[in-house]
Amino acid sequence: QVQLVESGGGLVQAGGSLRLSCAASGRSTFSNYAMGWFRQAPGEEREFVAATYWRGGSTYYADSVKGRFTASRSNAKNTVYLQMNTLKPDDTAVYYCATKMGATSINRLAYDYWGQGTQVTVSS
Repeated sequence: QVQLVESGGGLVQAGGSLRLSCAASGRSTFSNYAMGWFRQAPGEEREFVAATYWRGGSTYYADSVKGRFTASRSNAKNTVYLQMNTLKPDDTAVYYCATKMGATSINRLAYDYWGQGTQVTVSS
């Protein structure tokens, strides 16, 4: 069973930075998997943030975070990261990582496994 565990959320002032981590387990390798980051603000639908591959290659970002957020990975640790810079109050949400076999997707319904989420709060 694939398990994803996020960490790194917290409270930060606008303009600040946070780095989220997502540790994966339950497979001998995730080389054929894609990873997605999503977020959900209160009263809103869960929205796409970023998507990448465990093995490397292209990374895709939502327009709202492009240039501010960077997704990366450590294959040795089976961990992906989301570096978030120049945070804005609109970035306040619960952030989730998710994984699926095959190609990346911006559609949350395409992902099979989800972490429990980590709260990010950006104060103005």
